[in-house]
Amino acid sequence: MSERVRISLDAMGGDHGPSTVVPGAAIARERHPETSFIMFGDEAVVGPLIEAEPRLKGAVELRHTTVAIAMDDKPSQAVRQGRGKSSMWRAIQAVRDGEADAAVSAGNTGALMAMSKICLKTMAGIERPAIACLWPTIRGESVVLDVGATIGTDAEHLVEMAVMGSAMARIVFDLERPTVGLLNVGTEEMKGNEAVKEAARLLREHDAANFSYHGFVEGTDLGRGTVDVVVTEGFTGNIALKTAEGTAKQISSYLRAAMTRTLSAKIGAFFARQAFRALKDKMNPSRANGGVFLGLEGIVIKSHGSENAAGFASAVDLAHDMARHDLMRTIRDMLDETPTTMARV
Repeated sequence: MSERVRISLDAMGGDHGPSTVVPGAAIARERHPETSFIMFGDEAVVGPLIEAEPRLKGAVELRHTTVAIAMDDKPSQAVRQGRGKSSMWRAIQAVRDGEADAAVSAGNTGALMAMSKICLKTMAGIERPAIACLWPTIRGESVVLDVGATIGTDAEHLVEMAVMGSAMARIVFDLERPTVGLLNVGTEEMKGNEAVKEAARLLREHDAANFSYHGFVEGTDLGRGTVDVVVTEGFTGNIALKTAEGTAKQISSYLRAAMTRTLSAKIGAFFARQAFRALKDKMNPSRANGGVFLGLEGIVIKSHGSENAAGFASAVDLAHDMARHDLMRTIRDMLDETPTTMARV
């Protein structure tokens, strides 16, 4: 695709709506000046924020809608009330109609997935989409999926996710042959449920040219960065994600308390402030904000609903990279190279 990227934004989504989306888009455009936006939201609310942001001058087309999906709406309710007219639906529709290269929303995850599946449809050869995120590790980052799109899985779906996650890793990490691991309760071949063991057999027997199957990985391997792509089903993946986020906040709280407990601790913290600042930046979840909906006929990025402008900008950055480097073509090419013996019947 051309170097210019156009991204559609659900300006009303998330806990903070336009007050986060607009400055977040401005931050992202500073990093990617070739990017332009279509924002969907209430003109009376969004318009003045755009006008007050010089970094977005000439880069935004605002399309009016007063219908917004609430964070606690059930997916079925959101689709019924927001289909064709909500800021979320119209942002996705812009991708379907070829007006935008990717869509970003901080809104209700279930509603966003339901609308995306209805509006964009799933790719040929993919039964169910997955949400993939970037996971901070000791080595750098890994792709982890699924972190909450679907509950339950079978071997073929795990293989599909291995292919899609590898396609994302090739783009994000610039790797020719990323390593893939299946998250399990142990690394021994006899451990795990039948779906995981069958997926492992399929991946072992397939010597893929575009990714390398490492084997089983455990929860401790997530932070170590043992592999480039970690594959699991949505129930386990979402629990792992929320546990990691909670642990990061817990450690941060412990450090803050320890550094202010005594005068000597405060003095030590003062001299170590650069190291603590680096640690804080490394553990900041905003740096890796943004889940990619893989398996759809279009690129949709989910930002955390509670993120600030910097966090939302990270989700826009991710959308830019996925569109700029043609995630869709990469996934299709890799699916075409998947042997029929591994494909879903």
